[in-house]
Amino acid sequence: MEMTIILLNFAYAAAGGIITILFMMVGYKIFDKMTPYKTHEALESGNVAVGIVVGSVFVGIGIAIGLVIGLGLN
Repeated sequence: MEMTIILLNFAYAAAGGIITILFMMVGYKIFDKMTPYKTHEALESGNVAVGIVVGSVFVGIGIAIGLVIGLGLN
């Protein structure tokens, strides 16, 4: 019984990680479409400000999805 709960929690964590990565990819694409410049090119050229903003977008999406998944487990 206890092993089933552990495996179920592991499955939830793995699924949550995959969902979070997918949402981050979608969020990056949406952010890239919203900005007047190519985000990928700005990051390659070493634009630190764009890197900070993209990192902040990833952190925000991760926190939001993490809360949703965490509350769903309770």
